[in-house]
Amino acid sequence: MRNQVSDKKPDLKGFSLLLLEDAPLPPDTFEGALRSFGARVIHASDTGEAIRVLAREHIGIIAASLHLVDERFIEMIREQKARYPDTLFYLITEQDYDRVETSLDAVNQVVDDYIQKPLDALRFTRMVETTLGRPRTGNTSLSVVEPLVAKIKPYFLFRSSAMRSALSSLPGIAASGQTVLISGETGTGKELVARSIHVLSPRSSGPFVPINCGAIPESLIEGELFGHEKGAFTGAHRTRKGKFETAHNGTLFLDEIGDMPLTLQVRLLRVLEEKKIYRVGGENPIPVNVRVIAATRIDLAKAVSDGLFREDLYYRLNVLRIHLPPLRERIEDISLLAVHFLDRAFAEMGRIPPYPVLSSETIYLLERYPWRGNVRELRNVMTRVATLLPPGAKQVFPQHILSYLEETEMPAPSLPPQGASLITIPLGTPLGTVEELLIRETLKHTNGNRSRAARLLGVSLRTLRRKLNQKK
Repeated sequence: MRNQVSDKKPDLKGFSLLLLEDAPLPPDTFEGALRSFGARVIHASDTGEAIRVLAREHIGIIAASLHLVDERFIEMIREQKARYPDTLFYLITEQDYDRVETSLDAVNQVVDDYIQKPLDALRFTRMVETTLGRPRTGNTSLSVVEPLVAKIKPYFLFRSSAMRSALSSLPGIAASGQTVLISGETGTGKELVARSIHVLSPRSSGPFVPINCGAIPESLIEGELFGHEKGAFTGAHRTRKGKFETAHNGTLFLDEIGDMPLTLQVRLLRVLEEKKIYRVGGENPIPVNVRVIAATRIDLAKAVSDGLFREDLYYRLNVLRIHLPPLRERIEDISLLAVHFLDRAFAEMGRIPPYPVLSSETIYLLERYPWRGNVRELRNVMTRVATLLPPGAKQVFPQHILSYLEETEMPAPSLPPQGASLITIPLGTPLGTVEELLIRETLKHTNGNRSRAARLLGVSLRTLRRKLNQKK
């Protein structure tokens, strides 16, 4: 009986694949065939380039030639798998794995399977399906990201479980057509989420109309939302449509809904219930087919209890809910976003790659800054860095960035993360012994991940390796 999987047409839709290979690959063979199966293929010719790709891209499958794999690459794979347990890693060899003679102890801990040359895309795709245990069309950790990458720009970049949890319900919410309430601090990306819901929804061919309820004077917001008839007030020389009519058959995004005046909240509730509007000065109802998505930076439940927001409107808006965590609660995403914004700023300036990179000390600094303005503040800082970085600089060091951060907001040294141990060191302990204890405890906390340990200690990976070698 033939294998059921092999009878199916190869399907890698939803997968991003990083191919680390320095030998030329004709587009009509392995790489091209993978693209024809639906995969998004990114080619890297060395470890440094692969690391830069992983810093800014969401990758589900990694395939690398054995002779290009070094300790730094293995550490990168460990870190990637720690963040995305579903990531698949394959090693490309010139011979059968049983005959491969090399120090693969570290590789054996992270590799999922081995690919023997000559590379065959169909055989490789079947191998992926076997590794997964069943055919499927996407990596679970990327199931939210990939549709967004394909459909909207700019798109979400994240590694953190906090963001994955926040956005995991996005496709279902988009398909439902129900009213949505998005909460989160300023700069966390609430409008981007709203646009994504619209793009992924059946209304995507219709208009997406945003309005900031807190940016328009109270005397004008009613006319902005519902429009007005000619002669409704002094200066109304012609009939004007409001945002509800403009968003007909599409989506209306009400940003900062908590700032809407109470008197207008009554009218909004009536529109949501009756799906009809009345222009200012008008007497005839106008049917509107609009999906409403609202966003707020304040706690609306508290605003209700304080008498600042109508309870009935709150429950009418809060049908489906998405809460976006602040950037300080998704530390794993900071370096990913920083690299993305820095590279984008360099590209917009017309600079030619390779671009300057962030040093490990700079990443350590960025990950400990509170980012009160969240992703928006990080993007602005990276734009300033790219604009004012000294000519010829190959790396971005803390001195290039400190002047753009609010010194008064820098956090004091924090306690060890939950689960880490406190080290009791008697007075008089030699400095070298203290350093050795600190390194050992940090590596224990990171499960031996040297890259992460180096960041926690505020040193470069090279420095950490040197110190470890000195202790041997």
